[in-house]
Amino acid sequence: MTFSMELSEEHTDLRDWAHGFAEEVIRPAAQEWDEREATPWPVLQEAAKIELYNFETLASFWGDETGLSLPIVNEELFWGDGGIGMAIFGTTLAVAGIFSSGTPEQMVEWIPQCYGDADDVKVAAFCSSEPESGSDVGAMRTKATYDEAKDQWTLSGAKAWATNGGIANIHVVQAVVDPSLGTRGQAGFVIPPNTPGLESTRKIKKMGLRASHTADVFLDDVVVPGSCLLGGKDKLDERLAKAREGQKSKGSAAMQTFELSRPTVGSQAVGIARAAYEYALEYAKGRETFGRPIIDNQSIAFTLADMKTEIDAARLLVWRAAWMGRNGVPFEAGEGSMSKLKAGRVAVWATERAIQILGGAGYSREHPVERMHRDSKIYDIFEGTEQIQQLVISRSISGRHIA
Repeated sequence: MTFSMELSEEHTDLRDWAHGFAEEVIRPAAQEWDEREATPWPVLQEAAKIELYNFETLASFWGDETGLSLPIVNEELFWGDGGIGMAIFGTTLAVAGIFSSGTPEQMVEWIPQCYGDADDVKVAAFCSSEPESGSDVGAMRTKATYDEAKDQWTLSGAKAWATNGGIANIHVVQAVVDPSLGTRGQAGFVIPPNTPGLESTRKIKKMGLRASHTADVFLDDVVVPGSCLLGGKDKLDERLAKAREGQKSKGSAAMQTFELSRPTVGSQAVGIARAAYEYALEYAKGRETFGRPIIDNQSIAFTLADMKTEIDAARLLVWRAAWMGRNGVPFEAGEGSMSKLKAGRVAVWATERAIQILGGAGYSREHPVERMHRDSKIYDIFEGTEQIQQLVISRSISGRHIA
């Protein structure tokens, strides 16, 4: 029996391909689109041209039995730039929502419309968080009401912090269909392009990831056909009936989507942390004070050693969780949450250390580490805050309902 932690030739080729795009296309554009705070459509188009931005390529990543393709690609793209990386991969969360809950027919119909093509690039949005609920998925208020005679659903409510919200071709919206069942009374819906009643009047001005569009989304009696209910009505009725009888389930559609994406999000944080570490390392080798490079100072060298160690540790947790998720190994100790918790903490810490190593230069916009630090902070917050990850892990290891 053999064991190896060496990447396969396919994985190294994939890594080099993504790294090349990040180095040649993303990095040169990063500062411009961060300052413009706008979606980098030309970069998305370039990604689509090389088939980095389409469902066929994403499906091949998902099909990787090791689970490592998605983390590898995400780390490299976010090494290029966090904001542009999110602009490219923001659509993936909506696609994951369709993929995790939708029927084969719904996948065929809606997923291609999330991407468009190289000549007419589109994006998609996953709308789960709400202004009053934050990380509390059980406090969701957006409602979906069914009209059996017309086979239509009417959705009303407000969503917050939606990546690509309002500019998306396809919106995937989580809504409550039976308030008495808590998170088990929720379902996912596809809102087709140009559906009346869906509006986004406020783009959020963010600290970081500024090349990625984030906005509030409002649903004012948005009417969609029954075919837009992910999974279909029969499957929903069966799931609701089991919930009413007290039978166990896999949880809410929103949480299932986050479970699919959590290690991938961790890999994004690792990419940002690695970029900051590498920049600080090269700066420390070239910057001289008192007649010698600052890396010769033990305090600088030890900090860089800690940065490298923490980044590699975070990556290994991400890869383990990605492998477990892909191969159906249960997260008995909250391993998916561990990966995101560790990676987010490391990204914030490592980018801050990079600024410290550069000193005053690191605090200026002349060097990218200040942007990397701004981009990193969201990884302690979105797709489950640091505290939510701790809650998941603590419940898993204790077997108790920690409040």
